[in-house]
Amino acid sequence: MTPQEMWNAYKQINPSIGDEIDAWAFGVDPDLLAELVFTGEKTATASAYDLYTVEDEPLPQEGTFDVVLDSKDQAVCIIEITKVSVLPFHQVSEDHAYKEGEGDKSLAHWRQVHEEVFTEWMSEAGLTFTPDSKVVLEEFRKVYPL
Repeated sequence: MTPQEMWNAYKQINPSIGDEIDAWAFGVDPDLLAELVFTGEKTATASAYDLYTVEDEPLPQEGTFDVVLDSKDQAVCIIEITKVSVLPFHQVSEDHAYKEGEGDKSLAHWRQVHEEVFTEWMSEAGLTFTPDSKVVLEEFRKVYPL
């Protein structure tokens, strides 16, 4: 299903979502992570704050809806952003790591994986990752399909 087709189907249920679609795939292993969202195992994500500035992108907003895509840009599900916060990397909690639903769901696993990814992505943008680097933490819930 295309993102537009899924958006149109959900709009029949929730007309307040409007017409503007925000559709994206997770940067690392989009198929696995989209499946974790679809099954309800993954209810949170994190991204490097500084990359929003470099790419001139607005931060995610609570109450907005996004189409989660797979690696072939097909719609997997629609989520509603329920919470957004910005913290230094070293202050991310065990609770958030668990909600991300990856690996063994531990904070140690979360830190290892995210430090590697953020270091690489920030380096590509000419930035340096440190434990004090800010991260954008999002929590969400799947709203379609139920």
